[in-house]
Amino acid sequence: MRWLLIITLFFSLFSFAEEAEPAPEPKPDEFAKIEQMESEMAELYKESQGKTGTAKSIIDMQMLKKNEDIRAELQKLINNRTEENTPRVIGFVNDQIEYLTLAIDFLAEQVTKLQSDLDSADQEQKLIIQKTLHETTAFYHTILGEQWANFGWLELLGKPDDEQKAQLIKEIEQRLEFLSAKLSFDNQQENMLAGQIKSAAEEEKASLQLQYILAQRQVVGDIEGLQFIVDLASKMGIDTTDYTKQLFVVSGNLTNEILDIKVLWSLLSDGLKDFRDWLAQNTPAALFKLFVFLVIIFIFKIFKNITRRIVTRAVSSPTLRMSQLMKDFFISISGNTVLCIGILIALSQIGLNLAPVLTGFGVAGVIIGFALQDTLSNFASGMMLLIYRPFDVDDFVEAGGTSGKVSHMSLVSTTIKTFDNQILIVPNSKIWGDTIKNITHERVRRVDMVFGIGYGDDVEKTEKVLEAILADHPMVLRSPEPTIKLHVLNSSSVDFIVRPWVKTEDYWDVYWDVTREVKMRFDREGISIPFPQQDVHLHMIKKEQD
Repeated sequence: MRWLLIITLFFSLFSFAEEAEPAPEPKPDEFAKIEQMESEMAELYKESQGKTGTAKSIIDMQMLKKNEDIRAELQKLINNRTEENTPRVIGFVNDQIEYLTLAIDFLAEQVTKLQSDLDSADQEQKLIIQKTLHETTAFYHTILGEQWANFGWLELLGKPDDEQKAQLIKEIEQRLEFLSAKLSFDNQQENMLAGQIKSAAEEEKASLQLQYILAQRQVVGDIEGLQFIVDLASKMGIDTTDYTKQLFVVSGNLTNEILDIKVLWSLLSDGLKDFRDWLAQNTPAALFKLFVFLVIIFIFKIFKNITRRIVTRAVSSPTLRMSQLMKDFFISISGNTVLCIGILIALSQIGLNLAPVLTGFGVAGVIIGFALQDTLSNFASGMMLLIYRPFDVDDFVEAGGTSGKVSHMSLVSTTIKTFDNQILIVPNSKIWGDTIKNITHERVRRVDMVFGIGYGDDVEKTEKVLEAILADHPMVLRSPEPTIKLHVLNSSSVDFIVRPWVKTEDYWDVYWDVTREVKMRFDREGISIPFPQQDVHLHMIKKEQD
């Protein structure tokens, strides 16, 4: 790879400097590790001489890793610097700045040369050269970032180099302008080739597709390079608003920088400016298109109402057993879908590019999604209620810590009217996350009642009285048969269970009627209804006389 040649250049300079300098005085132990690694790198450089192919690439990779280790150790020395070793650390940093300056100049020449080779190469060679160019450019940008880190180290050490730092900032500003222009040009080429492929003859498509692939890769490389330099420029305090906006427009990638107020304002300002220019140049056509837009919206609103009526009639069919929530869902989604299609068609008819609009909706959807996580949780729970249908409108339920009659359901919440006529709006997530008890789901229910008699009362007579009471009540169903059994011999009473079956809507009427009738019949028949009682025995003890 080409960037490995840069490492070779770097360490050839390092080796030359090492051979030219006189033998140094003994160094402190804290520098021994760096000096040892520099010595190892010199040995690796000597070993790489005479090597070719894979063997040389492996050694070059070792040298790159060794340089990263040196910078890591240098970072530790800076973090743990003392007043005594600071001059020596500054010397190491200045060496890095000197070496990287030479490497930056060399890499800039290599990038220029590779770009020239790419322009003059044939189609088959361009893919190879393009790959090498991208790798060399990426390494060039990395070296620029490391050089900026070197100037940061000098500031920490109290020896800032403002002149070279300003020169690097200027170079980054020039690099930003160049990469921005290059991205615009390459993006235009990509779009142009995409259009040519659509209209080209079959025999021309193969060549155009290869050019299109090259253009795509070129744009990807431009985006990666500009993104890296934009991040680096932001650290330098350079205004990157226009470049961040350009990256968003070309790539569509949502980054942290795009949420910056200046960038958002710039995007909005450009959009408004384009809109004003468009109106100024196309006012008559715009008015006509606006008329067409309104007509299309009006027509689709009519279609929406017709669709809602058709769907309402379809879901109301007695052959379809749908919950009210599902009916409302289908009715709503059908009408809204027709209207959304109409809006998109109307927007396309007035010449509006839908891609940025849909992108804006996507960005807004992400932001709104994060802001309304609880609401989305309720929506998901509403979908589960829609699918599994544990209850429906007009059912009596116990859910979400409350009980009552379901008066309304939506995908976000459920409205429950309590038995004392209070309205409770319960989030669907609370209902779905708790136990749901549907009291009126079945058409027939059993009324469970317990009546106690005294131990001295006639059991058989009591059973006949209870049977007669149930038989005389018109709301008690004959099938299933009611159950009357002596259930428990309690401490104060003999308890009977009475369990008639009734229609769900008659449950409480039967419960109250039977309870009242049992009390009245027991009184007439002389059957006692005992209540808990307790005997208290007092034993009087005479006080002893002294």
